[in-house]
Amino acid sequence: MVAQVRIVANDPASPQDSGMASVTLDWTDCPPPAFIGGAVAVGNFDGVHLGHRALIAATARRARAVGGPTIAITFDPPPYQILFPNAPLRPPLTTISDRVERLHAEGATHVVVLRTTPKLLELSPEAFVHDLLVGRLGTRVIVEGYNFRFGHNRAGDTALLRALCNRMGIGFEEVPPFVIAGEAVSSSRVRTALLCGAVSSATEWLGRPYQIMGTVVSGARRGRTIGFPTANLGEVPTVLPANGVYAVRARVDGTTWPAAANVGPNPTFGDDAQKIEVHLIDFSGDLYGKSLAVEFIEKLRDTRPFVSVNELIAQLRADVEAASRILNRERSA
Repeated sequence: MVAQVRIVANDPASPQDSGMASVTLDWTDCPPPAFIGGAVAVGNFDGVHLGHRALIAATARRARAVGGPTIAITFDPPPYQILFPNAPLRPPLTTISDRVERLHAEGATHVVVLRTTPKLLELSPEAFVHDLLVGRLGTRVIVEGYNFRFGHNRAGDTALLRALCNRMGIGFEEVPPFVIAGEAVSSSRVRTALLCGAVSSATEWLGRPYQIMGTVVSGARRGRTIGFPTANLGEVPTVLPANGVYAVRARVDGTTWPAAANVGPNPTFGDDAQKIEVHLIDFSGDLYGKSLAVEFIEKLRDTRPFVSVNELIAQLRADVEAASRILNRERSA
């Protein structure tokens, strides 16, 4: 069968197709004809960080050389959820839809989202390359990172992949690690930085500020009573930075606002619930039910209780002033 294709955007650089598209497939499905005969990169691509971007750029160069599309293959759900069904769920850095859009933005002509099933994970390394990448996609070049593992029990590595490509008469390129400050950029490194509140480091490794998205829901409305109304986000499916107060940018209805956000509880009022509260500076209006995107720029302080509401108000005023300075400085840089 052929899964439904979603057209994303025009891509005048693509030699075979007038638009970018994504498709969700089982590994036994036949992809659309426009997906066949190009260069392919396979990975989780969570976060689409600078290392992933280098991999897609190399794949695009090889795709142009063979006159075919640039194909990125990712997985949904993450393979660990199938391999370890009792393991705690780890929120991703990006949703699948955001991941697909970012892969396109980095140069992937088409994105294949493979449904992760036990049958897929049972494929030997040889079958993964021969049956899926070559047999289904007609791959002419495979481009992978230095630490790529594939096939049943992750038995395949780049040395085996190179040998398989040579045997099948297709091209292969291994992309070295993208190194910053002596360490390779990785999704786990970005995740660790966020969980420590180091959003500036996450920005450096992602090549952009880390972003979450959610729908504005009704909260306790205490902020209105003290002069700092906040938009409270409902369930966010991606990783939340560590508890604290941050300078952020908030985007709603196509407009970006400077803002300050609190992640975590509100101990001054005895509220232990985990929340994401965003104060849009100089904004007035009703945000309930709207989709709000929040980009984390810099951590301002840790969450802490205050002895009085007046002390809290003074700190919130200082937080907003600090956020405004940081965001103005960044905008003029």
